Amino acid sequence: MQSKLSDIELIDQVLAGNQSAYADLVKRHQRFVFTLALRFAKGREDAEEIAQDCFIKAYRSLASFQRQSKFSTWLYSIVYTTAMTFLRKKRVDTDSIDDENTYIQVESRSSAYDVNNAENRSRSFYLNQAIEQLLPDDAAIITLFYKGEQSLEEIGQALGMETNTVKVKLFRARQRLKEKLERNLKHEAKELI
Repeated sequence: MQSKLSDIELIDQVLAGNQSAYADLVKRHQRFVFTLALRFAKGREDAEEIAQDCFIKAYRSLASFQRQSKFSTWLYSIVYTTAMTFLRKKRVDTDSIDDENTYIQVESRSSAYDVNNAENRSRSFYLNQAIEQLLPDDAAIITLFYKGEQSLEEIGQALGMETNTVKVKLFRARQRLKEKLERNLKHEAKELI
């Protein structure tokens, strides 16, 4: 029954002492929080750690949530700041996206599905592969806009940027994503021939 409640109603229950309502909030947002964390960390273990830290921070700060934006926007801002702090601590080297020495780890996938499912998986695979090659900020903006369905204003709030800045960064991130897709698919086409 609680899964039909809005985020705000669940937050009210958590603040009233119902801790199981927070578990519902976590279930509702955990997949996307993990996906966004993975865009920054590039490794599953690090992304899991970032996601866990985010939900702990959100729980501890829930009383300070001012309800001026959606809960998801507020939560994604926590993901962004937590991921940036994590990356600084790990001293991850963020080379230019044009650096040809960037290596990508790709999971091999078996195709046990019909042709349409395999085609959709292939599209998703190449898109995710290209997003993984972007800088963390670009990947976050693309992920928030397309997968998180956040508006430019909401992304600006989550990332602490002006809406116009987000608009420009989204445009540039799309261009970089397009370049990555073209390069990856060109190499894939050569391998098939």
